[in-house]
Amino acid sequence: MYSIYTIKDIFKMPPEYFDQDIEKIATSVLQNKYEGKIDKEMGVIVTVFNVRNISDGTIYPGDPSTHHDAEFDVLTYMPQVDEIVSGQVTELVEFGAFVRIGPMDGLVHVSQIAPDFLSFDKKSQAFVSKKSGISLKKGDIVYAKVSTVSMKNSIKDSKIALTMKHDGLGKPEWASKVEARARAKKGSSRRK
Repeated sequence: MYSIYTIKDIFKMPPEYFDQDIEKIATSVLQNKYEGKIDKEMGVIVTVFNVRNISDGTIYPGDPSTHHDAEFDVLTYMPQVDEIVSGQVTELVEFGAFVRIGPMDGLVHVSQIAPDFLSFDKKSQAFVSKKSGISLKKGDIVYAKVSTVSMKNSIKDSKIALTMKHDGLGKPEWASKVEARARAKKGSSRRK
């Protein structure tokens, strides 16, 4: 889930930037400090914007830089358990599929891709179901549900588990194949 938070912090402005626009320098310094970092309460800080209320600078002995208080907004992303997300398959491996959701990748274990048994076809680099004919390949857009979230100190170390086994999840075109199979199955049971 994306959220916007307001933060107050102090930034340091080196003397070589004194002749430049303080708002641009503040934005650049704060973006370098915050963007891509994880706050365990707020989530991944995607971007810093709307820097305002910049104070007059304070100079400390032995430091030629000015130090300024500032207020700014951050856009954050924190996946929530049971949240339905849309994302793109970025990588397939024998044990599952990585799906880009916001600024992070989540893993859909092979057992959680679909209700059918899927096998990984190394030749075509896709997961395929012989029973229903559904497939999953790199670049596909899918819907998934967040199963677990483990936020660590970096994006690389954080883990998100996803599932696509429930009705309406996975690739949008899977729904029509599942419905057609269910209708065919229902029709054949009536003939018996």
